Amino acid sequence: MKDYYFNEDHQMFREGLKAFLDKEVKPNIDEWEEKQAIPYSIWEKFGDMGYMGINFPEKYGGMDADFFYSVIFLEEISKCWSGGFAITPVASHYMSVPYILKHGSEQLKDKYLPDLVAGRKISCIGISEPGCGSDAANAQTKAILDESGEFYVVNGAKTFITNSFFGDIVVAVVKTNPEAGVGGVSLLVIDLDSEGISKRRLKKLGWHASDTCELNFDEVKVPAENLIGQAGQGFYYLMQGLQLERLAASVMGYASCEEAVRYSLQYMSERKAFGRSINKFQVLRHRIAQLSSEIEAVKALSLHACRIYNDGVLDVKLCSMSKLLATELADKCMYQCLQFFGGYGFMEEYKMARAFRDARVGTIGGGTSEIMREILSKIIIDDMSYKPVSSAGSGASSNSSSNSGLSEDYSESAPLTVEAIFGKLPERFKKEKAGAFKANVHFDIAGDQGGQYTVLIDNGNCEVIEGHEGDRDCLVETDDETYIGVESGQLNAQTAFMTGKIKADNLGVMMQFSGLFKRLN
Repeated sequence: MKDYYFNEDHQMFREGLKAFLDKEVKPNIDEWEEKQAIPYSIWEKFGDMGYMGINFPEKYGGMDADFFYSVIFLEEISKCWSGGFAITPVASHYMSVPYILKHGSEQLKDKYLPDLVAGRKISCIGISEPGCGSDAANAQTKAILDESGEFYVVNGAKTFITNSFFGDIVVAVVKTNPEAGVGGVSLLVIDLDSEGISKRRLKKLGWHASDTCELNFDEVKVPAENLIGQAGQGFYYLMQGLQLERLAASVMGYASCEEAVRYSLQYMSERKAFGRSINKFQVLRHRIAQLSSEIEAVKALSLHACRIYNDGVLDVKLCSMSKLLATELADKCMYQCLQFFGGYGFMEEYKMARAFRDARVGTIGGGTSEIMREILSKIIIDDMSYKPVSSAGSGASSNSSSNSGLSEDYSESAPLTVEAIFGKLPERFKKEKAGAFKANVHFDIAGDQGGQYTVLIDNGNCEVIEGHEGDRDCLVETDDETYIGVESGQLNAQTAFMTGKIKADNLGVMMQFSGLFKRLN
């Protein structure tokens, strides 16, 4: 049967990887779980084989391969019966290092990528904090430039950080401008042996082979060159990068389910009760049939999402759906497979006990299932069912019965239009926040009510000009329905951006610009 995703080269890569794991990893899993530590030497062996640089450029020692080589890698490490082992390279090379590769300066890439790709260094991602988990926009860890401009001084804390005890660097979410909200979020590479960092190792329900810590930063000096990309754009980098993390979780979810069912079937064929093997009992056979069907369905969705990603398309909806379903299914699958083993499933000597514990975190890490459902709700409900706001009784948004939340200038008697919004921008301009900020922002609004506009910010003044005028600092492209929806509060601006409904060619200018205007409601 033809494989629609993996060619012969992929299959050869899989066989080589399986042989490597059979020799170097699987015989050691129980020991690593017991010691709750993985020797560093294994990652250099991974690096020697090219497994730590599958999708990284050759100039840094990588393979520069297509994403389906990574899919194979994620599948096979997920079948080693240790979530703690599997998450270690994933947290490094699929959750943190890509931010350096995609957005870091050449100096930053040269500084870190060769060692990371070679397996000489391991990375982690620092998002969650004691006071906020999935709410990265409200991170409280501060990184403030010192007077010389050569160092950021970091203060704050991160928690649930995988790889942070034995790891070498953390890609940390920090506030470089604490007063700017989302526009003040940045990403900073911090060496974990820096003075002022203290670590508290956490005891976990599962993933025993991996190290997870709470990190505290006390006046930690970090070179300014370790800033990833531009200051203030970290949140938007995260919105893109989290999709790769969620795809990885999807693949690991269905792959671990496949291995659990395989292991269960082997046990069921050998275990006898009432004079026959338990794989002959209808209730268990039907449960296997149901699980297998659900695994195939989730696998198909996940591989489709991976194909879209491999083609260079960032589909937030598909990534969120596949992550939600795959991790929820893994939790369910391990629960039911453990039941097949009866009392033996409760014993540590059987692999299912470990798999049962390890699967539980899948619905939490990388965005909880609740966050996935909220993202999907915003995409499916707030966007797809949206209709442009107009006069009463003719096209109010499905999630709002009237325009009563708008100011008097945009009441039901005065239908909201693109022209009206731009006409009122100078009145909504927060002159006191503009300071010395200057910008020439061009807008291209498609649709019947659309048009081209230029908004000039200079010397604390705001001027709106119809058409495009002057050299732009940023071009914003959207359609009239989306623009009206965002300005009126009927659409979530973050969701509109994530789904491509709003595009900007300079995120830094866009974020600073958007923070200078009062809301309509």
